[in-house]
Order: sequence, then C-alpha cells, then structure tokens
Amino acid sequence: MDSFVAPTELRLATKSNVKPAAQPVSRQALLLTENPTLLGGPVPLLQNLTERERDLVLSYGQKRVLNRGQTLFNQGAVHDGIYLISTGRIRVFYTAPSGREITLAYWLSGNFVGGPEVFGGGVHQWAGVATCASSVVHLQGKTLRMLVQQIPALGIGLIEGLTFKGKCYSALAQMLGTRSVTERLAHLLLHLVETYGVKDRDGIAITAGFTHADLAHMIGATRQWVTISLKRLQDQGVIICRKSHIIVCRTDRLAEMRGGE
Repeated sequence: MDSFVAPTELRLATKSNVKPAAQPVSRQALLLTENPTLLGGPVPLLQNLTERERDLVLSYGQKRVLNRGQTLFNQGAVHDGIYLISTGRIRVFYTAPSGREITLAYWLSGNFVGGPEVFGGGVHQWAGVATCASSVVHLQGKTLRMLVQQIPALGIGLIEGLTFKGKCYSALAQMLGTRSVTERLAHLLLHLVETYGVKDRDGIAITAGFTHADLAHMIGATRQWVTISLKRLQDQGVIICRKSHIIVCRTDRLAEMRGGE
C-alpha cells in the first residue's frame, strides 16, 4: 500500500495526528515479558530514602547530560559504579560479533543502569545509549560502597533493583526460547498499546518513538522481517501505518496472535 512508510522514517506516533491526551502511566522500564508484575518496572532506587539521605547520595554524584543517540557506556568497558536516570530513556542492549542486537529493556527515570557489578570491577556485558535527551547521575563504585554502608535503605534499593534486572534476563530468555517471532511482535505491540496508547478515530495510536529497527531489537528479529510483518498486519486490517505513526485497529487479533492462533 502506498501509505506504508519506509522503516527508517517510521515513528510510532506524532502529536499532530492524534488528539492530546494525558501522559501515559509512569513506568521505570519497557521490556519484553509475559510476567505482568514486571511491566510497571522496579521501585525507583531512591524512593525509600529520606530527603536528607537522597540529598546526600546526589551530592556525591556527577551529573551527565546526553543527547539522543549518545552512548552512556560501552559493552566490554570497565565497570565503574552505576548511572541513576534523572530524565529521559536509556536503552540497554547486547551486540553480537555479527552485528545483530538484542534489547534487554528501556529504563526510565528513577531507575539505575550499569550493573550488575555496581561497586566496580569487571566489564559491561551490555551497552547503554540514550534514546532521547536524557540526564543521569553517575555514582562511582567506591563512593556507592561507602554510601551503602551509611544508608541501609540504599543497599536494599540496589538489591531490589538488581533482583528486578535478573528477572528481566529470565523473562527475555523465556520469550526468545518459547515464543515464535510473530507471537513476540504481537505481544510487543499490545505492550506498547497499554503503555503509550492514545485513542484515535481508527483505533489506538501508539504514542512513542520506536523505529522498525527498535522493534526488531526488542523481539530478536531483523528490521526487514518487522517491516514485512507490519505491512502484512496492515493488509489484514489489524493496524494502520499512517505516515509517521502506527494505529492498532484490532487488539483482539493481536491477542490471538500472541497466543499462537
């Protein structure tokens, strides 16, 4: 269909084509999982600290501002503490020697990235990049160890955050190992509808900026496969690809596909 847009031009929303709506429910993570308890993301790292404790932690941090596409840390680089996300969105992913990528999650404000060796040592198994204008606070490993000794609630927050990330690894492995790529795509589209959906005259518009490549990296597929599959879904009347956004017309059909039907 002539209205279908090339993958490099596709973004899953433009405000000019959907009615203004309330902001989506705040989440600390966007990831591929069948476990509903993981969809809301982990508890923000500093949430259970007192105001004085939060101020103390942040006073030791080094603020960094990143533009969209700027790398926060590289796969294989030496660990040096964690990065607490203040604003924006950080994509954490792995790149194989072949160049293929798989996304673990998109982490949002309140969460931290850079583990699991939060006190330093070892190397990063993943890379982190800002997918929009973002700001983070870097807490070095030695500093973080000292702060944990002073603030037990911070140590508990780190353990809970690392526990959540461990569940993310398991969820991703389970999805990749037991679900077909078609089921994973349907699952992801429904997840995006739930997280970023805004009512539109033709269905539900997904109000977030993800390319075909972004979707492919989340479900373990190629960009070309995602492009072909979205075109097929459009031909079937399940979605509409209109210039720079996707509208989901039939969530019921996506739910059937997610179930292997």
